[in-house]
Amino acid sequence: MESVWHFFSTFAANNPKLRLNMKKTLFLLAALLPLSLSAQDEEGWSHDGLTGFNLSQTSFTNWSEGGENTVADNVYLNYSLNYKKGKLSWTNDLGANYGQNFTDDNGWRKSLDNINLASKFGHQITEKLYYAALLDFKSQFADGYKYSNDSKELTSKLLTPSYLNLSVGLDYKPNSHIAVYYSPVAGKLTMVTDTLFSTRYGIDAGKYVKPQLGSIFKVNANYKFFEDRLTLKSALDLFTAYDDTFGMVDVNWDMLIGYNLTKLLTLTFQSTLKYDDDIKTKDDDGNIHGAKVQFKQMIGLGLSYKF
Repeated sequence: MESVWHFFSTFAANNPKLRLNMKKTLFLLAALLPLSLSAQDEEGWSHDGLTGFNLSQTSFTNWSEGGENTVADNVYLNYSLNYKKGKLSWTNDLGANYGQNFTDDNGWRKSLDNINLASKFGHQITEKLYYAALLDFKSQFADGYKYSNDSKELTSKLLTPSYLNLSVGLDYKPNSHIAVYYSPVAGKLTMVTDTLFSTRYGIDAGKYVKPQLGSIFKVNANYKFFEDRLTLKSALDLFTAYDDTFGMVDVNWDMLIGYNLTKLLTLTFQSTLKYDDDIKTKDDDGNIHGAKVQFKQMIGLGLSYKF
């Protein structure tokens, strides 16, 4: 597994054209996904999404992957594709952001960057309970830096870090808006494309992958209010490993709130809260400290398209 990941990630990280194409893909997905899947709606498929371009204000707190508080612009895509037939269900959720900021003193700097993909297949047991298998992948598009005075430190890259979760468990769906998933058998892979970042993300020095077996608890919410003008999406992931760190919970909580002021103008709020005990913090003097809660939020006003 590690050798396969190393081959793919090294090729991607060292190919500038691929990095550029991945950024362009986010824009293409926003335009093509609703068109390519529209014909499937009549066969048990349903989909909805929100995509757009914002001028925004961004702030970071203890954010390990780098960034700067400033006025910025970004493109975003949040998309859900679901299928249900008889006792079978299949849900797919994609969230992606990419943004940059520019100042006279600093030039271009990354402000937002994430790829979140979750795919869940279920078989109904009772009216609201399903057996389920889940694949969840989280990563990013571009290099990230920690800036200090006149210097900068490379802290992340294309597909570094990446997190892949594979699990089987039970999925509880009390209604069409909420899904609560629990798995006592979950495999988590933490991956990097360059061993320079191994210890930064809790991987043994010189290794590209850290495998862990544990349990995962996941809550997804998707609501629309005020005649579908207000969209609320929330995804909370909790993971603890079956090793000497058992009881230390890794947290990832993503939230999106979008309000359509007009058909093409939307006010959006996006946030991510993280905690991972394996990710240590470093001060400006290079001293390493314990893990801290990481928080990122963005408030933006811009053009949007809801589908």
